[in-house]
Amino acid sequence: MATVEARHISKHFDEVRAVDGIDLLAREGEFLVLLGPSGCGKTTLMRLIAGLEQPTAGDIVIDGSVVTDLPPRARNVAMVFQSYALYPHLTVAKNISFPLRAVGMQRDAIRKKVEWAARMFGIERFLDRKPRQLSGGERQRVALARAVVREPVVFLLDEPLSNLDAKLRNSARDELKQFQRDLATTTIYVTHDQAEAMGLGDRIAVLNQGKVIQIGTPQEIYGKPMDTFVATFIGSPPMNLVEEGAFYVGFRPEAFLPREVGNSDDSIGFPFRVTRVEYLGADRLVYGVLEGRTAEAHVISKLPNNIRAEVVAGERYDFVVRKREIHRFDRNSGRHIDGSGR
Repeated sequence: MATVEARHISKHFDEVRAVDGIDLLAREGEFLVLLGPSGCGKTTLMRLIAGLEQPTAGDIVIDGSVVTDLPPRARNVAMVFQSYALYPHLTVAKNISFPLRAVGMQRDAIRKKVEWAARMFGIERFLDRKPRQLSGGERQRVALARAVVREPVVFLLDEPLSNLDAKLRNSARDELKQFQRDLATTTIYVTHDQAEAMGLGDRIAVLNQGKVIQIGTPQEIYGKPMDTFVATFIGSPPMNLVEEGAFYVGFRPEAFLPREVGNSDDSIGFPFRVTRVEYLGADRLVYGVLEGRTAEAHVISKLPNNIRAEVVAGERYDFVVRKREIHRFDRNSGRHIDGSGR
């Protein structure tokens, strides 16, 4: 196991600040997720850690040693890409063994290591096949086995599940988390998918415009977002934001409930005119407008189907939010008013 640290790391491409003065620490054995929209700098940061890019400024430190000037092969990290990057002309066994053969390991030792990695990912029966004979999920396992077989101190995973269909992605996510726990290897995982981030990460670093906006556990990121960007990026549907004088008032859709269901001594009421109801199996999404305001405030309620309250498009209802579920953000900076969010 090893720690990975970015010390005020920056990477500029002409006038573009892809990574802009980031300080970040991945702890020993941690599963740290880098989450953000396309172009936020998460993959560039991953490539800087791997040594595939040289920083404009700052340092990368792995296990206490500065590795900024070391080539990728000297950093003892393994990277799995979105495309899996398997050699199509080689068998699964030879794909897995490639990094071992590259360093001149003995043939018997290579065979044992390949068999060990193949058993770990349940792909023993595919060792003689070529990548084109495998499904997307099977190719993903081969790429992970090739990374594991080197026994690196750090795994770097760049959206390795994004090519899988939704059902397979869910099961692969579970398997990936279990394998990381079993190996206890420090892992940094890049994704733009918040469900992946929330399900996999011990901690999540939310990036935007080349900077880390917030880092914390999934519960911290969701429960107390640092600013309006995090509040609206995390959550499906995102947090409702309503103008209130000098502030934005924020509340999650699942906290916005009909009065007969959610009323309590600490509830705040909102007159809510429903414009549309969307049925999603286990949940209903109720879209509408808060009435009695100078500017229209469009908000969403997320109601589990075990809540029997009747809501119909075109009707007006009294909805409530408990005070402890309400957040306040500064309208100018977007920052959370009631604390740091960290």
